[in-house]
Amino acid sequence: MKTFVKNLLLAVLIFIVLSSVFSVLYAPAEKIEEVTLSQLATQVNDGKVSEIAVEGNALSVVLKEGGKKETAKKESEASLTESLKNYGVDAEKLRTVSIKIKEPSGALFWAGVILPFLLPFVLVGVLIWFMFRQAQKGSLQAFSFSKTKAKMAGPTEKVTFAHVAGLKEAKEELHEVVDFLRNPKKFLDIGAKIPRGVLLMGPPGTGKTLLARAVAGEAGVPFFHISGSEFVEMFVGVGASRVRDTFQTAKKNAPSILFIDEMDAIGRHRGAGLGGGHDEREQTLNQILVEMDGFERETQVIVIAATNRPDILDPALLRPGRFDRHVTLDEPDINDREQILKIHSKSKPFAPDVNLRAVAERTPGFSGADLANIMNEGAILAARKDQTIISQIHLLDAIEKVMLGPERKSHILSAKEKEITAYHEAGHALVAASLPGTDPVHKISIISRGRAGGYTLKLPTEDRHLHTKTEFINDLSVMLGGYTAEQGVFGELTTGASNDLQKATELARRLVTQFGMSDKLGPMTFGHKEEMIFLGKEIHESRNYSEATASEIDKEVRLMIGNAHEVAKKIIKEKRSKLDQIARRLIEKETIEKEEFAQLIKE
Repeated sequence: MKTFVKNLLLAVLIFIVLSSVFSVLYAPAEKIEEVTLSQLATQVNDGKVSEIAVEGNALSVVLKEGGKKETAKKESEASLTESLKNYGVDAEKLRTVSIKIKEPSGALFWAGVILPFLLPFVLVGVLIWFMFRQAQKGSLQAFSFSKTKAKMAGPTEKVTFAHVAGLKEAKEELHEVVDFLRNPKKFLDIGAKIPRGVLLMGPPGTGKTLLARAVAGEAGVPFFHISGSEFVEMFVGVGASRVRDTFQTAKKNAPSILFIDEMDAIGRHRGAGLGGGHDEREQTLNQILVEMDGFERETQVIVIAATNRPDILDPALLRPGRFDRHVTLDEPDINDREQILKIHSKSKPFAPDVNLRAVAERTPGFSGADLANIMNEGAILAARKDQTIISQIHLLDAIEKVMLGPERKSHILSAKEKEITAYHEAGHALVAASLPGTDPVHKISIISRGRAGGYTLKLPTEDRHLHTKTEFINDLSVMLGGYTAEQGVFGELTTGASNDLQKATELARRLVTQFGMSDKLGPMTFGHKEEMIFLGKEIHESRNYSEATASEIDKEVRLMIGNAHEVAKKIIKEKRSKLDQIARRLIEKETIEKEEFAQLIKE
């Protein structure tokens, strides 16, 4: 309906324009008076007429006085001379008038005759043409519905390994793909077959898409990218057709790289979803398997897929001959984080006090996307304060904003709430500083961020991949430090410790059921997650233990949390004066940094 209205308005606009053009063409430049033939005869007898131009039955008269122009019509059956003589014009007077005979223009004649009849047909034809044009567009869209949606990266988007910090092992693994695309003859002559598919696995934000682009940039080949979700539509057969067209497009531009992002969107286990083995997603997956089997030995197309859920992919995707090269991308360590920060800082003006190493130390567990976000947030904070350079404090504030949320300066605490929060955070910090093997405290604050009324920022001094039971037990005591401080100082509990209690309970249960760190239950794991895929969610966790064992697990969890609580209570009681000192400083300044806290502990 909208298209019809649009075309109708356009047709009306064209009609108005054409009418305006014709009115301009046929309208006389000046208004000319029309006289009768008897008046013209009188003017000729009076000697006022200088010239008469005859064009058919139309007469154009020019008078002697001022060159004034007039028009008249003669009789169609007689000539001009005969008509004027019939009106009594003196022959001598008529000889003094210059008479010109003009042949009528053929084009104007036919235009005058045909256009009044032809113009409505032209307007209707234009309207029908526009309607058919829109219909043709719709039919073309219907025909192109099954075409590929893969996009080819432009030359301005070229990325190389120099743009990817860290990931040394992943780069080395992919150098073979680059060599094959650059010089395939070297591999084919020796009888080697390069892997047809490469699967990039890693947590979100670790640089899977960036690394795939870098492979294409290093090899200098076209890079086609498409998301797994773009294959599947509600219509049957569209996904498989798009897969065929996508692979055909990549082969036409060989050597090339086809990158499929979020492979788990179509690569899940077959037979696990709704619709049995005949739903559209599974047919799309089947077509991908067929296309990869159809690659000839000389085909110079590499398929790179990315996923952060390799555990749910169909085994047929991962067998040799398909995605048989698996490249794992881990979260960056401290050195890689520093390099990533340097890459994202190239276009930003920094103050001399900026220390990217210190920023890297404060961001353990951050992915490359998180680090890029920190640099961007730091620049936004500096611009918000009308500053032209980014300083270290902007980057540190950006870290806390990404981790905990923005400051809620409007969330004003009462004097009593402020005191409770100060003692709560001081309890966390004091227990952390008193136990061995805990992460050092970098900052304590009672300024609200996100949903937290205050926070104690603890960060490890180095990247760790293994954790001991002692570290976990001490972490339980630190988590309960705020709860214990409130209980010991005020003799009353608040809802501020609810999140700490939840995290402590979860950690204690994992120690018992997953890590086998219970002395009573021994080196066993309890519980088994089974994936029942319904609307993409895991909704079932099976128990592989008895009710008696479940009771023992609950007892062990309760025992661990009780022991941690006793440790925290002992520290709070023995160092009560230090707790009061830290809390008073927090009430006074609202924030205590690492160096100041260390000085307080030494005093």
